[in-house]
Amino acid sequence: MAFQFVTKQQASEILNMSFSTLKKYRLDGTWIEGTHWVKLNSRCIRYNLELIQDWFHNRQDPIAHHRAIEKYHASLMSNQKHTRQKSSINLNRR
Repeated sequence: MAFQFVTKQQASEILNMSFSTLKKYRLDGTWIEGTHWVKLNSRCIRYNLELIQDWFHNRQDPIAHHRAIEKYHASLMSNQKHTRQKSSINLNRR
């Protein structure tokens, strides 16, 4: 699953929801900031299309939706396992 953030215009069209409904779910805490939506600045909001679609399908099963949230968080680069790369520099050169 590729997680894609979209504008309110795109989210409204794809999800068939009004701007006011998007805002309601965002502001009443139904959708989690940083997960279902992000604020880039005071005038720019982006919606996580895949997670919101999953929320629609799993509204009556929050445990199933939580699995999708965990998958999203695990996909973030900041949560990837870091492996040390071997240095190609030979420090013992003379």
